[in-house]
Amino acid sequence: MKKIVVIDGQGGKIGSLLISRLKAEAAGLEIYAIGTNSIATSAMVKAGADHGATGENPVVRNCHDAGVIVGPIGIVVADSLIGEITPAMAAAVGQSPAQKVLLPVNRCNNYVVGVREMPVAEMIEEAVRHICANK
Repeated sequence: MKKIVVIDGQGGKIGSLLISRLKAEAAGLEIYAIGTNSIATSAMVKAGADHGATGENPVVRNCHDAGVIVGPIGIVVADSLIGEITPAMAAAVGQSPAQKVLLPVNRCNNYVVGVREMPVAEMIEEAVRHICANK
């Protein structure tokens, strides 16, 4: 089974929704919740993550051997998520050989052209379907 790394910041809402849906859809997944702050990490662990850690070093370390990295698109853009994503975090995600499943949240001055706007819940469902189909 691939190591799934969920990265989120701020309140951890997107990461928490992803984790709870992944756990419901595919039992046995090993999910690492990596928050950019302790509130996000705590929320994702409460949602059912197997492991949780906070900050830059856990992001950098866990991207090395991840099979899938999932989170809002801001995790690949330095200084996004209101400054919570450091350049080292963005580089670690971008340079990882893992498959990246990025939710196109058009906030923090990031806009993805060609992607239709949809509610976060719908993005979560699409991400979970993709991850489960490729596990």
